[in-house]
Formats: sequence, structure tokens, C-alpha cells
Amino acid sequence: MVKVGIVGATGYTGAELVRILSAHPDVELSVLTSESYAGLAYSKVYPALARKVEAKCQPLDPDKVAEAAEVIFTALPHSKSMECVPRFLQLGKKVLDMSADFRLRDKNLYEQWYAPHSASHLLESSAYGLPELHREKIRRARLVAVPGCYPTSAILGLAPLARAGLLGPEPIIVNSASGVTGAGRSLDLGSLFCEVNEGMKAYKVAQHRHTPEMEQEISDLAGREVRVIFVPHLLPISRGILTTIYVGLKEAVGEEDILAAYENFYKAEPFVRVLPKGLFPNVRDVRGSNLCDVGLRVDSRTGRLIVVVAIDNLMKGASGQAVQCMNLMMGFPEGEGLEAPPLFI
Repeated sequence: MVKVGIVGATGYTGAELVRILSAHPDVELSVLTSESYAGLAYSKVYPALARKVEAKCQPLDPDKVAEAAEVIFTALPHSKSMECVPRFLQLGKKVLDMSADFRLRDKNLYEQWYAPHSASHLLESSAYGLPELHREKIRRARLVAVPGCYPTSAILGLAPLARAGLLGPEPIIVNSASGVTGAGRSLDLGSLFCEVNEGMKAYKVAQHRHTPEMEQEISDLAGREVRVIFVPHLLPISRGILTTIYVGLKEAVGEEDILAAYENFYKAEPFVRVLPKGLFPNVRDVRGSNLCDVGLRVDSRTGRLIVVVAIDNLMKGASGQAVQCMNLMMGFPEGEGLEAPPLFI
């Protein structure tokens, strides 16, 4: 039984971690931190977890958290994780960070899109937490940078093409639509029910901070620099991401051959489902699960490939994927705690 701490346990990704790990057979939740709810029983913040989680929320003291836990998840805002993660590592702990602080290997790139970086010496050694691409590095890692939700869907949608050298002329166009939990739990006018309900809008067009994350991973797979036009949209649903990717092909390849390539690439992956020809993902069919559904079609008229991907932004796009990585780091079965079917109704 491994003792686990969650720093930032009352945000949406933190709460999803608590929910998953409260039922994980190899985990004891030993410490939960929250600045907003310090001193309050966790079940008072999330009554759904009454009788499942009775720990009290504590303020963040890195040394006390490290004393109580062997593995630590940091579910903090960008630029906040770098303040405590180095101390956890110094004290010999394994860390899974949910922010963007350790996802980009280039310090200058991080600072261009986010903020000054005070722990850039850790960037090269951190493992990018996408098991389908970096499983062995994750197994050996002491620090895992859990991918963003949008990049997870885009990278998994493009990886088979990039690895096979089939990406054609740029740019690649990625359109994604996310549920409101992707904006976090803090109060914000744009996330209020009446602002979101019965609407759909694009935001941060060609400016979203997940763009360089996509480009980093896809470029690595392709063996060359790849550029992406990324447009995110806000959907009036609680959770889920639907990503549609438009990409040119390097050479004329039939739809059946591409589908076979995707099926072969993901045939051993427990959480990626390549849908049969003519079927396309629906966020409802992955809701509450760690699954990623992929469907595709070649537009013979334009010669472009259209790839559609669905994930739950709080599961495969965040907390579920983090637990998948923890399982690898600790030598547990990769799907431990993650095998419940989707909440499709």
C-alpha cells in the first residue's frame, strides 16, 4: 500500500484524483492540501465522498506533505508547482505534476507562453506523462509532467501519422471543444451557468498555451519541426473534449490503409479505441472513463485526412492519465483503478 498525497485537492483535477484514488486497491490517501478549505473535512467540500474520504484538508507545507506521502500529485495552477516540486524531489519523493510547469523541455519556450521558470534544471529530466508514447521513461521517472487535456487528444490523434512519416504540408489544424471543467473551479464570469448555457464560442484563438506542447511532441514523433493552428472552443457541458484534426498527407494513402495503421499503432494500448470505418467519437461514450476514442476519414476531394478524437478532460485529459502514470511508476497494473466503463447515460 503506497501512501499518496495530493497538493491542491479541492480543484476539479484534484477532486477527480481523490475520487479515483479513494477506490484504488494499492493506495492510501495520506494527506490532502487546500489553501481555500484548510481545516475542513474533505467530505464537507465534496459530500459525494462522505464515508469514502474523511481526511481534513491541510495547508501546504512541503516538508509535512513529504513526511506523510511517498508519491505526491501536485494539482496547482501554472507557475505554482515549481515552488514546491523541487523540495519534494530533494526529499526523495516521486511527483506527478498536473500543471504545465514541467511539460516543455525548453525554458525559453515555457517563459514565452507562461511565466519565468525557477526550476528549469528539472525540465530535461521530467517525463512527459503520455504512456502511449513514453511508457518506459515514465516507469523510470521521479517527476512526471502530466499532459494538458487538449494536447492529449491532439497528440494521440496524430501520433500514428507522425511516427510513420505521413504528415503532409503544414500547418496542421486542430479544432477542439471542451466542457467547462477545463476552465478550473475558481470563480470566473465566463464560466457561470448563464454565460455558458445554450452557447458555444471559440477563445484564445491562435494564442492558447497548449499549442507549444502539441508542437513539441508531434515534432519529436515526426523528426522535424511541425506547426499547428489550434482553436479551442467552450462547450456547455461539464466534462469532455471533442477534437477534430485536419491534416494533409505526404503521399496518397487509402482510408483503409490509414485505419489499419492506427489500429496497429494502438493495438496494445489499453485505453485507446480506434473506431471502425464510418464511426466517429462522441464525448458521451468516454465520459467518466480513461478512454480515448479515435475515428478518421480521408476526404478524397481535398486529399486531407480528418481525425476525430474524444476524451474526458478530467480523466484521460488529466487525473485518470496521472493515475495511469503513477501505476507505471510504482509497478502496479497500468489500468488499476481506471477500468470502470464510461458513464454513457
